[in-house]
Amino acid sequence: MQTPDTISSEAALADVIALIYNEHEYLRQGVAFEQLAALIAPLERAQRIFLMGMGRSGFMMQALGMRLMHLGFDVHIVGETTAPAITKGDVLLAGSGSGSTTSIVNAAKTAKREGAGVLCFTTNMESLLADLADVVVVLPAAQKNRQEAEVSQQYAGSLFEQALLLYGDALIQLLWNKGGKTADQLWQRHANLE
Repeated sequence: MQTPDTISSEAALADVIALIYNEHEYLRQGVAFEQLAALIAPLERAQRIFLMGMGRSGFMMQALGMRLMHLGFDVHIVGETTAPAITKGDVLLAGSGSGSTTSIVNAAKTAKREGAGVLCFTTNMESLLADLADVVVVLPAAQKNRQEAEVSQQYAGSLFEQALLLYGDALIQLLWNKGGKTADQLWQRHANLE
């Protein structure tokens, strides 16, 4: 039996979901899809792909790394004990809303010094990370330390983090379509030590 509190909570949740969907529609209209498409060639050419992000953005980058691995790319997550040194022919793909996270900027500097490519997702085209990157994908979401209600009413960097997952999955879908592998072929790379 539903109580007035249950009905009120259901309505409030429906409103929140609508708000999140509306923010993503607004964000989609601001995305330059030529920037996203520019990631494809360097990823396909890379000997190895290193992915990096911090906090919740880091989780989204790990999810993207898993999908790239399923597609057959040689993928490493920066900070994992098994990640090798980045070298010429490799690519660093980083996600940082502010584009100024010290560890990510330093990793990008190292990648450039070693002759590797640098690709990034950020909200800030004027950031240190964007300056270092060969390809920048701007996701026009609010930065976590700048609560801009006209951009997002969600807390901190939630819209950026959600967008990382969505646009990362769009990239994966396109790469999968181009590669011509079946779902069964991808499944063979799925973890079986779970």
